[in-house]
Amino acid sequence: MEDDDGQDYVDKSRVLNVQPLRCLAPIFPSTPSFPSFPHPQAASPFMCPPPAGHFPPGFASFYPFSGYPDSHNMQTPMPFGFNGSIPAVPINSFRSGANGDAGSSGRSSRNPGPSQYEEEDCHSDWVHVNEGEDSSKAATKKKRIPKRVRAGSGQDINVASSDVDVDAMVDKIVESFNLMDFDAFKRADGDKDSVGYIRMIYDLLRRKLSQIEDSKESTPGVTRRPDLRAGTILMNKGIRTNVKKRIGVVPGVEVGDIFFFRMEMCLVGLHAPIMAGIDYMGLKVSQDEEPVAVSIVSSGGYEDNSEDADVLVYSGQGGNINNKGMEITDQKLERGNLALEKSLHRGNEVRVIRGVKDIANPTGKIYVYDGLYKIQESWVDKGKSGCNVFKYKLVRLSGQPEAYTVWKSVQQWKDGSTGRVGVISHDLTSGAESIPVSLVNDVDDEKGPSNFTYYPGLKYLKPVNSNESSTGCGCHGGCLAGNSSCPCIQRNGGNLPYTTNGVLVSQKPLIHECGSSCICPPSCKNRVCQSGLKIRLEVFKTKDKGWGLRSWDPIRSGAFICEYAGEVIDITSAEELRCVNDDDYIFDATRTNQSGEGFLNASNETLKIPFPLIINAKHAGNVARFMNHSCSPNVFWQPVLRENSKECDLHIVFYAYRHIPPMTELTYSYGIVPPDRADQRRKKCLCGSAKCLGYFY
Repeated sequence: MEDDDGQDYVDKSRVLNVQPLRCLAPIFPSTPSFPSFPHPQAASPFMCPPPAGHFPPGFASFYPFSGYPDSHNMQTPMPFGFNGSIPAVPINSFRSGANGDAGSSGRSSRNPGPSQYEEEDCHSDWVHVNEGEDSSKAATKKKRIPKRVRAGSGQDINVASSDVDVDAMVDKIVESFNLMDFDAFKRADGDKDSVGYIRMIYDLLRRKLSQIEDSKESTPGVTRRPDLRAGTILMNKGIRTNVKKRIGVVPGVEVGDIFFFRMEMCLVGLHAPIMAGIDYMGLKVSQDEEPVAVSIVSSGGYEDNSEDADVLVYSGQGGNINNKGMEITDQKLERGNLALEKSLHRGNEVRVIRGVKDIANPTGKIYVYDGLYKIQESWVDKGKSGCNVFKYKLVRLSGQPEAYTVWKSVQQWKDGSTGRVGVISHDLTSGAESIPVSLVNDVDDEKGPSNFTYYPGLKYLKPVNSNESSTGCGCHGGCLAGNSSCPCIQRNGGNLPYTTNGVLVSQKPLIHECGSSCICPPSCKNRVCQSGLKIRLEVFKTKDKGWGLRSWDPIRSGAFICEYAGEVIDITSAEELRCVNDDDYIFDATRTNQSGEGFLNASNETLKIPFPLIINAKHAGNVARFMNHSCSPNVFWQPVLRENSKECDLHIVFYAYRHIPPMTELTYSYGIVPPDRADQRRKKCLCGSAKCLGYFY
């Protein structure tokens, strides 16, 4: 059809009442014990015979084949579609290729399976995930046969092979988090604590699975996906929250939160589809049900664009636009597209997650929850392919904290298109670090810390003899995760403490890094904290806590931030400074961590300090001296010993406790003093945390 100008257009009013042609959620009749089925008024009984044969691993018979589900037992995974929930069963496969929701059902000819569902997105081609083990059966199977399936990029993806008893490992992690009180109510409706627990458990499990895979020989053409495997395991065990889909705010998820994996968003109920860009649910209207959008992910793979930071023009799903080798067609007003159209007319809020490029990982993305938007208008446009593409203009609701706007501002500071307000110095380090550290004050007229010299390392006034002999390693090309004969790996319990991308797997009593007695190169994967800063930091003036530290870059949980630099002093000198109240810049490793910092430690082991290390950074130090105390910190410290045959080379290193968005203040717990010093003067705490004790030492 053409308008007066001869331009093609689609009369959407003629198809607005079209229901989705296909839906992932099966429609079953209601029952008195489960009144919230998709169609409560359905009267006809379900007449399909039950499936024959054995269920695949990880699946069990479900309603209506095995009776009605118990709506009160939230620990029992529900089939997809019940009560608007996302699947709590092993994930078989995903199909990507659009900003949309579920694609057509089908089986891969390379990996036929008894039951598969596919989802579309704009991130990649075919991505198949192996079936997980049912938790009740996994304990009896310590060795699993690797299952490989094919990706459209020509790579096999193996996410299930392991010789480790993963189920026992998961139980140990869950036990360390003390989730006995994580009941059905928190699974249904979360809060900040429950969301935080789920995300930390997921990331710890994902890193441990990465560590296991790193120790194996790589197989040509095989891509391992510990992110998908970890999520599948936790879903099967019911370790998730905000299971029920909802419009608007998700309890416990805050505007500005960042996610490095789609599985994270699924586990906390922010965005259910693992690969799809549009998440929607059925909403009952009179006697019928219509789809409405609840969240979208704009990851840049489609023809999305932003007029400004608070306006997003989002492209619809379908049309095979990103499916190589397939004919590109007009998009249809169905599924996710129809849900967005219905949301336009209903005026409901839609959660928007922005996908941005991960600078540290060129092939990865970081997902930023940008808050609630409303769809203002929609139209059909000609895409780059010449086919019709649905467009939806979404406008951000006012009064929400800044999120994506911060990312845009930081990018402008980096490329020089906009100047940073309040800059005193563009590089506080005067070239001592490979990455500059800005000094900023937009609060008052103070021009920076006085009587301070930037120094990036430790100054030992006298050498500390090592109690253990160290010969170092002979790994000429660098330590390899699978090299069990490497002495540095042996000292770390048989594994490298870091994943391939340099993320700390978990807290340990003591980390052994390669040092001066090793012949491996500076690029060795066991020298993570020895090459200086890797992120762009900023020392800034706070309103009531003096100077503070934050990052322009997003920081991944477990990532190295910096070490504590300064002058190593003895206990006597430290006590003298405390007596005259001159200990503001002293780091005392003899203190113990507060309870809030132990979540990365699945073994619950206490830290091991070879000798009482105390560092004074008042006159000489690095960025770590500017980190303030918090009773709910986002950074933790870890003792790291570098292999040295002559003397003890001990360092205090800081890592991210959880994912940290840009321009968020970095804080750690100053710890608890030993009992013999408990009478020390307490200092007033101004961290503002909901768990603030009101003081620190």
